[in-house]
Amino acid sequence: MVVVPMAARAIDDGPAGLWMVSAFGPAVCALLLLVWWLAASRATLLERLVGAGGFVLGMILSVLCMHPSMHGPAIIVLVFPTAMALFTAGVAVGDRLWSPWRMPSGLVAAFVVCLIALVVRTEGLWGNFGHELTWRWASSVEERLLASPKLSDGAGNQALDSVEAVAEWPGFRGEGRISRQTGTRFATDWASVPPQLLWKIPIGPGWSSFACQGGYLFTQEQRGPQEMVVCYAADSGAQVWASALEARFDDPLGGPGPRATPSLAGGRLYAQGATGTLRCLNLKDGAMIWERKIGEIAERQPPMWGFSGSPLVAGSLVIVHAGGAGDKGTLAFDAASGELRWSAPAGADSYSSPHLAVVGREEFVLMLSNVGLEFLQPASGAVRFSYEWKHTDHRALQPQAVALDCVLVPTGMGAGTRLIRLRQTGDSLAAEEVWTSRRLKPDFNDFVVYQDHLYGFDGGIFTCIRLSTGEAAWKGGRYGKGQVLLLADSGLLLVTGE
Repeated sequence: MVVVPMAARAIDDGPAGLWMVSAFGPAVCALLLLVWWLAASRATLLERLVGAGGFVLGMILSVLCMHPSMHGPAIIVLVFPTAMALFTAGVAVGDRLWSPWRMPSGLVAAFVVCLIALVVRTEGLWGNFGHELTWRWASSVEERLLASPKLSDGAGNQALDSVEAVAEWPGFRGEGRISRQTGTRFATDWASVPPQLLWKIPIGPGWSSFACQGGYLFTQEQRGPQEMVVCYAADSGAQVWASALEARFDDPLGGPGPRATPSLAGGRLYAQGATGTLRCLNLKDGAMIWERKIGEIAERQPPMWGFSGSPLVAGSLVIVHAGGAGDKGTLAFDAASGELRWSAPAGADSYSSPHLAVVGREEFVLMLSNVGLEFLQPASGAVRFSYEWKHTDHRALQPQAVALDCVLVPTGMGAGTRLIRLRQTGDSLAAEEVWTSRRLKPDFNDFVVYQDHLYGFDGGIFTCIRLSTGEAAWKGGRYGKGQVLLLADSGLLLVTGE
């Protein structure tokens, strides 16, 4: 049970789905041990039945009484395998001391694990499925934030006097959604001139990153029962305004909070919550202009890890992935009024965001989902071309147009990255595979392109491959499930890790 996940994580070029071995391998081993105890152990029939029954009863009582955060992955990955391992060890020790003690020794060892599970809770899950445990009665980061006097006294709710007309960082992954920063050069000698911390503040949980305009930062976070879109002053971290929505999404893997990043355009802010509410807010004070329920329009429930795609503002439209059946996969709304302008088919499972790009001198909305990549006409939503590349696991990555007629299609855990070339014959489009590389297998951590190379995470290891061939250039740096930002003018990669 220890060797299986370690071996799975150590294989850099494993097949798609290998992550499931790391996540569920220990539980499968534990279940096999329980079957062995019942069917093939040397214990008497009474010992086998009482031992297995006592173990199962202990697990059931533990699950009923443990903290809700321990449900799901913590039970599968941590509690059940550990309890079964200690049960087996206890049986072995008891058998050596005196055979009648083998079953009681195993149960006592397993019950110790069950008791420990009652007094802890998990603060979250790491990318390698490790849990961050703390005492059950300790206050969480979110609870400490909600108890902060700055929130309770209503501080930080004001309108912006003025704001620059153009956003420096308009939304998810910046301009073009390619994680490329320009306009500033950064010093590289951090030994003699290290970066200085200017301010640090607590914020609510969530997966949203930041949009930036005119010295203000915009993000989403969870505060108790409310999803919040919040504006902070970039120079001080002070809250300027916060717009609340009564909604809370929480799952055992991703935790609570909104998943998407707000988008800035035309003096407005567009934000999609994890439960599927798309909102248009006034940039200056956060006042709501309109809202739409994506799930109701697409006639579907939130996906396993919530609605995660960041809204795309394309001209007069706001475009989101909904994953509904038929032609309700991708939805476009009028940016001014919120009226539905068009809808188009897309796969049901995607945590990616709509992506505007020019490929072969034609502009498309690219939408990556479990079935492949859709090329949509921005004005009408008409499907110009569908590139089929089905993937059973989730996709939470962004495609990227490169060269004149090529698109990089990342796929997710284990499957790798593909470069395709779009060909036009008359009015028809076709695509050919240039290469598929399993040397870059990102999960939810996107890559960047710089000087004919791709830089990103191959599992938990930072990697560089060649854009022209897909071959490996170098590999090094175990940062966990991190992210990378290209500081293009400085020729630097800013890597964040777990």
